[in-house]
Amino acid sequence: MPKIVADNCVACGACVDVCPEGAITVGDVAVIDDAKCVDCGACISECPSEAIEN
Repeated sequence: MPKIVADNCVACGACVDVCPEGAITVGDVAVIDDAKCVDCGACISECPSEAIEN
């Protein structure tokens, strides 16, 4: 499952826009809801700050 690297996250929301399951919310940093995440990896490749890793 993808995990957020909080120190790298700039809360830009790019991951939210590409998540097909609506599993990501953004406040101060992005948060992935593991119960909704289907491990597709779309968020990983979309993140401009490399704040999501598998």
